[in-house]
Amino acid sequence: MQIMNTRWKPSVTVAAIIERDGRYLLVEEETPEGLRLNNPAGHLDPGESPAQGVVRETLEETAHAFAPTALVGIYLSRFLRESTGEDVTYLRFAFCGELGAFDPERRLDTGIVRTLWMTPDELRASADRHRSPLVLRCIEDHLAGRRLPLDAVTTDLTVFRAR
Repeated sequence: MQIMNTRWKPSVTVAAIIERDGRYLLVEEETPEGLRLNNPAGHLDPGESPAQGVVRETLEETAHAFAPTALVGIYLSRFLRESTGEDVTYLRFAFCGELGAFDPERRLDTGIVRTLWMTPDELRASADRHRSPLVLRCIEDHLAGRRLPLDAVTTDLTVFRAR
């Protein structure tokens, strides 16, 4: 039996599941695997709650304000990058909510090429272009009506203390 010297740490991410008139807001982004579709999403930063993180990431990637109203789900997935052998496990908190004002002066985050709206059928047909299987899974769960209250995720006040 091999003893591990390092603690396993999944990467915590947040994602916004935003629907309007039967279409979902996505971003097209540059990745090592090429141009991919993703929900507005990114890594949780130190000192923020998952709800705060999804607000920030949505603004950075879409130039829109976002107000989370419910938790769609918490997802655990694993990604093996063939080109480098990188093995990463992601813990994703997906929130739905209301899309707010657009800031036309704001530049999209590095790597984000554009935003686009797609129907569920268009998303299903483009699964080979998704950044991960969670892109469609979160939308399918949203379509199925999965909603948990925001307070299902508790962020202890210690998270907000200065270092």
